[in-house]
Amino acid sequence: MSRLDHCYNIEDLRLAAMKRLPKGVFEYLDKGTEDQISLRNNRRAFEDLKLRNRVLADVSDVKMNSEIFGKPVSMPFAIAPTGIAGLCWYEGEFELAKAAAKAGVPFTLATGSNTSMEKVAKEAGGRLWFQLYMWREKELSYELVRRAADAGFEALVWTVDIGHGANREHNARNGFSTPYKMNMRSTFDVLRHPEWLVTVLGKYLATTGMPTHENYPAKYKQSITGKHKIEKLVRADKVGWADVDKLREIWPGKLIIKGILHAEDAQQALQHGVDAIVVSNHGGRNMDSADATLDVLPEIVEAVGGKTSVIVDSGIRRGSDIVKCLGLGADLVLAGRPTLYGVGVGGQAGAEKALKILRDEMKRTMAYLGKQRVSELTKEIFKPVR
Repeated sequence: MSRLDHCYNIEDLRLAAMKRLPKGVFEYLDKGTEDQISLRNNRRAFEDLKLRNRVLADVSDVKMNSEIFGKPVSMPFAIAPTGIAGLCWYEGEFELAKAAAKAGVPFTLATGSNTSMEKVAKEAGGRLWFQLYMWREKELSYELVRRAADAGFEALVWTVDIGHGANREHNARNGFSTPYKMNMRSTFDVLRHPEWLVTVLGKYLATTGMPTHENYPAKYKQSITGKHKIEKLVRADKVGWADVDKLREIWPGKLIIKGILHAEDAQQALQHGVDAIVVSNHGGRNMDSADATLDVLPEIVEAVGGKTSVIVDSGIRRGSDIVKCLGLGADLVLAGRPTLYGVGVGGQAGAEKALKILRDEMKRTMAYLGKQRVSELTKEIFKPVR
């Protein structure tokens, strides 16, 4: 019996991943930033929002299929970009992409992935999106964008809520910085996880060498233990809406702006012709005083008035969370940690398990609400505010 057989929900996958992965790797994916306020608030928002059970309704044919950008998805969900996937499992991004393709949902490849976009595009199949961080040398970003277009990615997801980076103190304590620094604490941590050492790091060393950020520009490409601290050099802090126009000019596919928390920013994005916005606080990993995305979702949906697709992420752990997002007006839900926990436990099979858990929970919740189609999930599913 495998570890996955004992995992009945996303929290079970999380706990199994915590056991298998070194602390530095696990806390990088699991924690937020500073005092973890935003991380907790994301969950608090979901837990506080109550649904109204309906009875004696026909729920014999509950279906979760939907569409995004005029193409079908098996459920209104996509896997978010997660730069740590390649350290959770050997070529973890590739495993996630294959799981998404099998499940019929889009997969978003992170800029900082350890698997090249060309390999994912050529071998994984399915609907593929590419996530962009803007480099300070913007022409390098444009080269990356053109490369993703040539590889056949459907959508470009520009993550814009970066600012001056994040104060993730746990990473510093664990030695999990960029570049990765081996110290006594982190060395002992890795040695306490021999399975991970052999099947992940050992496999890289035996094949391609120490993991690298395969999609970085050549001048910044180095192994995770490289000599140069490049994070501040490669992420632009001087950007504006004109940069959206430039991306719209050179990117032939769908353009998504990720990191919107303000209605005025949503309206600006609409004016600059984006195909979708992602209401996101980066999973509670950047600004620790950020609003919970569920709290601001309704006003942003109202602000765009159905003129562009609204996607939401941050804090999703249950299928009922997906239902709540849809009820508040989202067209699609984006999540990273649930499938990342899964891939950290069992590679592609683990990611498939996470997707199945969310799907089954979503279907069950819809049945409790007396709804058989995603289009029926509106504000009426919630408990009235007194």
